[in-house]
Amino acid sequence: MSSRAKTTSAVPTSNSPPENTGPAPTPGPVVTTALATRAREGFAVARDGTPIYYRVVAEGDGAGIPVVFADGIGCDGYVWKYLERELQASRRVVHFHYRGHGRTPPPRDLRHVDITDLADDLASVMDAALGDGSTAILAGHSMGVQVCLEAFRRHRKRVRGLILLCGSYGTPLRTFKGRQTLEQALPWVRFLVNRLPGVVTNVWRRVIPTELAYQIATRFELNGALIRREDFFPYLQHMATVDVRLFLTMLAAAGRHSAKEILEQVDIPTLIVSGERDGFTPAQLSEEMHQLIRDSELFVVPDGSHTAPIERPAEVTGRIADFLRKQF
Repeated sequence: MSSRAKTTSAVPTSNSPPENTGPAPTPGPVVTTALATRAREGFAVARDGTPIYYRVVAEGDGAGIPVVFADGIGCDGYVWKYLERELQASRRVVHFHYRGHGRTPPPRDLRHVDITDLADDLASVMDAALGDGSTAILAGHSMGVQVCLEAFRRHRKRVRGLILLCGSYGTPLRTFKGRQTLEQALPWVRFLVNRLPGVVTNVWRRVIPTELAYQIATRFELNGALIRREDFFPYLQHMATVDVRLFLTMLAAAGRHSAKEILEQVDIPTLIVSGERDGFTPAQLSEEMHQLIRDSELFVVPDGSHTAPIERPAEVTGRIADFLRKQF
C-alpha cells in the first residue's frame, strides 16, 4: 500500500537565516573552524579527462549517509547556502561544479555537456570525494533534478535516496512558464550567438550581474517579498562568468533529456520539494513525479518560487532534515 505524504505548511515560519558562527572555509585540503567544520576540495577526473571540481564539508565525524548536491544550470551552489549548514552537522556534504561552471573548466569538446555527461561526472565525484563505489543521497535543484534522476538510472546501486527540489524529470523547455516559447526560441538565440559571439558575450557579462537584472527577476519570477538580495545576487555574478555558448548548448541538451520513463522504477526514499508559485517548473510537474514515484513525499513551499530553498530556508531545510531523520 502506498504511504504517500503530501505536506503543505499553512503557517509561515521565520525566514531568518541561521547564524553562521564560523568563518567561511578557505581553499586547502583540510580547514578547521570554531565549529570543528572540516572542508576538503579537489578535482575528480571525468571519463573524457575533464577535471571536475568538488568540495566536501562536515562537522564532527560526519557519520550520516553523505549528501551530494547537483545544481541548476548556470549555478555554482548559491541555492544550497542554508541546507548545507543544516546537513553538515550530521553528515558529509559534497558539492561539485558542472563543466564550464565555477572552478570546473569547460570540456575540450563543448558538445559533451549532456545530462548523461553530468550524471557520470557526479559518479566520478563520489569516487574522488567519498571513495570508490561509495553511496550517497542525491539532492538536485532545477536541472539538477534531471542529473540526479539520470544518475539513478546509470548508477542505481550507488544512490540511497533522492531529494528533488524545484525541478522536473525532463524536457524543461516545453514547460517553462507553462508554454513552449523557450523551446521554440532557443534555436534562434543560438544562431544569433554563433553569428555575433563577441557582442553577445559582452552584453551577457555586463547586464546579468546588475541591480536591474535582480529587480527584473524579483518582479517577474522570484518572490521579492521573501528573497534576500545577498542570497540571490551571487547567482547573477556567477552566471555572468559562464560561457554563453556552453550555457546554451547545455540548456538545449537539458531540453532534449527526459527521465520520465524511470520514475516508476524509483524504489528508494524520495522527497520532492515544489514552489507553490514556481514559473520555471510549474508545481503540477512535481505533483506528477509524486504520483509516479512510489511512496514519495511531496512538500509544497507556500508562495515559493524557483528559489524556494533560499526564500523560506527554515521551512525547506527543516522538512529535508525531518525526511532524512525519518528515512535514514
